[in-house]
Amino acid sequence: MNWETLYLFSLASTLLALSPGPDNIFVMVQSMVYGVKSGLATTFGLVSGCLVHTFLIAFGVSVLIEQSEVALTILKTVGALYLLLLAYKVFRSEASISITASSQVKKSYTALYFKGFMMNVLNPKVALFFLAFFPGFLFHQELSSIKQFFVLGIIFMLVSLVVFSALAYLSGKISNYLKGQKNAAKVLKWMQIVVFVGIAIFILL
Repeated sequence: MNWETLYLFSLASTLLALSPGPDNIFVMVQSMVYGVKSGLATTFGLVSGCLVHTFLIAFGVSVLIEQSEVALTILKTVGALYLLLLAYKVFRSEASISITASSQVKKSYTALYFKGFMMNVLNPKVALFFLAFFPGFLFHQELSSIKQFFVLGIIFMLVSLVVFSALAYLSGKISNYLKGQKNAAKVLKWMQIVVFVGIAIFILL
């Protein structure tokens, strides 16, 4: 049992959840425009979608890993390269954060839940990220990889739930702060780059 790996996975998941992206920005916009409950409904939908990706990774990738150590090495190497590619894309992108109010009619909490759920499930980038992220953090030599993937998935979901819920509650203050800080976008941009590169190095080593 490698507790250090789980600690690092939790830390990486927290930093990733805090990094500005379409999911957490969408949660903040819903909270600012329609209230905290709307943001929380979206959050629960997004987090629930992670469970689908966890199932796919656990039952799809675990078979390859348990059959061949080479397959795990290849998967981790490709995953690390994918994370480095994400870091490069962030580096090449403009350092800006766009938080604009939505002009859509307010939806019910159930509708927002399903919207968040489908946003996550139907996003191929999320599936690719899980595929790149999870295999590098297997933490037990004897526990089956299926169970390990589910443990990692639950940790990732809990971390995302806490962080996104906090963003929903503090959306107004956070958005006003980000708009008032000229260097905030640059800091968050480089935070993303450091996180992606750091995880990639950890996986390779």
